[in-house]
Amino acid sequence: MSEQGTTTELAEMAELLKLLGDPIRLSILALLQEQELSVTDLTRLTGATQPNTSQHLRKLRSAGLIRETKRGQWVYYSLNLQDYPDLRIFLSQLPGRESRREQLSQLA
Repeated sequence: MSEQGTTTELAEMAELLKLLGDPIRLSILALLQEQELSVTDLTRLTGATQPNTSQHLRKLRSAGLIRETKRGQWVYYSLNLQDYPDLRIFLSQLPGRESRREQLSQLA
């Protein structure tokens, strides 16, 4: 690989790490690892405002880390990590998995 290619890959990795550096975005990804959720669910679970949650979702979607599916008037978000297999492993190691599962069970 050329030096230019390596520099480009490092820049892309740095952008991904910056994206993951926000606690709310990291929380959103961790929640979506458990199940598909709407913006309303994510707002409730993260404690962020709806506009704030939507901005985080927009950034994650722009980076290709999540996808959205429309069902009627609702939009549901899910992980899209086929290009980032190591990120799936990283997310599975985040603390609080049991409490996230408990929170998700109370949504139903």
